[in-house]
Formats: sequence, C-alpha cells, structure tokens
Amino acid sequence: MWLRRAFYSWLLPAAVVLPLWLLIGWGVFNAGGWAFAWVLFVAIPSVFLGQLALGLLVRARGTVRAERAVSWWDVLGFGVWHALTVSLGFFSAAWWLPVMILTVLVGLGLFWLQLWQLWRETRGATVAYLRTAEGMAYLPPQNEDRVRDRARQHAEVIVLSEGGGPQTGHPHPGNGR
Repeated sequence: MWLRRAFYSWLLPAAVVLPLWLLIGWGVFNAGGWAFAWVLFVAIPSVFLGQLALGLLVRARGTVRAERAVSWWDVLGFGVWHALTVSLGFFSAAWWLPVMILTVLVGLGLFWLQLWQLWRETRGATVAYLRTAEGMAYLPPQNEDRVRDRARQHAEVIVLSEGGGPQTGHPHPGNGR
C-alpha cells in the first residue's frame, strides 16, 4: 500500500520534475543543439502536459481519492513511463530514437488505461467514499428514488381475487398496478 500511496503523491510533482530532468540531462550529457531544440519545444511541453493530464485522470477516480492511493495498474504504467522518460534524459545517440518511440507508445497506452479505469469506476458498480475536512471517510446517502424502486422490485405482493382468499405472488402488468 505504501508504494501505491507514494505514486499517488508523486503524480503531480512528476509533471515538473520529469521535464526539468530532460533539460538538466541535455546539459549534463552534452546532447547538442538539435537535442536542445527538441527538449525545449517538444519534450518539456509534451511531458508536462501529458503527465498533468494523466495525473488528473487518475485523481478523477473515486477509489483513488478515497484511498489516496493509485491502482497496481497505475503503478506499473507510470513506473514504466517514468523510467523511459528518465532514460531519455541521458541522450545516448545509439538508443535514443527507439526509446523515444517506445516512450510515446507507453504514454498513449497509459492514457487509454486511465480512460478504461475511469470508465469502469463510473459505471456505478463501485461505491464512492467521501471525506470530511478532518479526513474521516463516509458513505454518501443513497438516492431515495433508487432505494424505493429496489424495494418495490423485491416486495411481496398480496393479490385478492373474487373467488377465494388472499394469494401471494408477483404483480402482473394487467393488474392495473
């Protein structure tokens, strides 16, 4: 659980730290002028905006906010993506282009993973916890109409007929009920 919480805390600072690392890596590893143009105009804005968007998509999920921890899928996806982004800062001409292509593909896959997890959670199958200002978690009150409809579906109905005593059964569409 500590690792999942650490990733939760790391998501937003990573939007600043990872682009900054690319800039520092350019200077430390003598990448050259074209690499500086790439870092300045492509890498820094795309890593910043991509990490910020992905971090906000993660925080949009109710379970992440309630637990203050990301899922294991998030740990895997962000761990791989961040490791590849950090490796890009070393600017080795021998392997830089394949790693950059792989980094972009992993980033796109991570985006779709976040959308899938958000969609899965917002379908109504999960319970969302809310927190008070003191940090105490609680369940929000249910929609009374939905509770009443559920109770109506499972209620026993007593039908009186002219010919005999009470019979139990389920309502029929022709009963007028």
